[in-house]
Amino acid sequence: MKIIHSADWQLGKSFGRFESALRSVLTEARFDAIDALGHAAAQHDARHIVVAGDVFDTEGPEDRTIVQAISRMARYDCYWWLLPGNHDFSRNGGLWNRFRQRATGNDRITVLSEPKPCEIEAGIWILPAPLIFRHSLEDPTEVFDTMQTPGAKIRLGVAHGSIRDFGAQGDTKNQITPDRAKRSNLDYLALGDWHGMLRVDARTWYSGTPETDRFQRDAPGQALVVELRSGDEPVVTPIRTGRFQWLKRECTIHDQASFEADLRQLLEDINSSDTLLDLTLDGIVSLGERVSILRMLENDLRHRLRYLEVNADNLIAQPSADDLDELAHEGILGAAAAQLKALSEAQGPEAITARRALERLFIEYNREERT
Repeated sequence: MKIIHSADWQLGKSFGRFESALRSVLTEARFDAIDALGHAAAQHDARHIVVAGDVFDTEGPEDRTIVQAISRMARYDCYWWLLPGNHDFSRNGGLWNRFRQRATGNDRITVLSEPKPCEIEAGIWILPAPLIFRHSLEDPTEVFDTMQTPGAKIRLGVAHGSIRDFGAQGDTKNQITPDRAKRSNLDYLALGDWHGMLRVDARTWYSGTPETDRFQRDAPGQALVVELRSGDEPVVTPIRTGRFQWLKRECTIHDQASFEADLRQLLEDINSSDTLLDLTLDGIVSLGERVSILRMLENDLRHRLRYLEVNADNLIAQPSADDLDELAHEGILGAAAAQLKALSEAQGPEAITARRALERLFIEYNREERT
């Protein structure tokens, strides 16, 4: 049989750092990922989609978030198995009670809110390890050892937590022993919590989130198509499900021309309208080059990308003779520029302030010249 392994949907995530239009787009993309998973199940002939925790970003999402999630899942001719994670843990009278009320009559969506094995097809058992607290010092998958699965052909574990390194002392929350699949005789262990795809061993995988939500990795959102055969190692195939790509780049600039060439290459390699870029710049350039580079990023690159964040604190401007010559004939401006240059070559916070003031002076002078 085949399943789709997913996790960490975090529906209802607010993306509070961004302006409202982008927040709305990113929020909607997380619901669109449900559609991507449904289409993938049909394409790969997988009857079951197993979601290893954190379906929702909080334990108190809005009703609209719950209803839209159910509505999206209900479009597809497959079964959805949802495990409570640390963001949406299971508790009496909580989120999952609300969810079940909204999903009444839909027998294709099951919340795995209790640590009880469930036979999803003849001889195919899911062993769930739902979180009932946000954090626990106990291994939530230890219960797999005692779960009875009569006539099992395949034992499929699903859990949410962090794999513990061998030799760790157990002080990390929701730790899972790395050899759980072997200990509990599992054919496959579907994990959630880590937002990137990760192979722990042949039978233990993190799927990652289906729609990337942070600047920690370049890969877009993914899920795993898992083909299971009794006694054999699973065949695991990553598939792309996410729309947006969150890129983090650090560039040391030696000259403006080579930096612009690197940016052109980046734009050729990506879908720029679906890319969020966190760009950190360092290096030493002339004052004119620094101003020109930052102006180009603001007036050109920013409009090509979905989002651009620039940190240029370590891109140092050393005023060249040409830079100062531009200001020298301006009388008071030239004298101020010379004093600021001298201060900028000192040490300490005063030098940083002087460099910024000199840059500001240069920008304002050039703005006046253009007008």
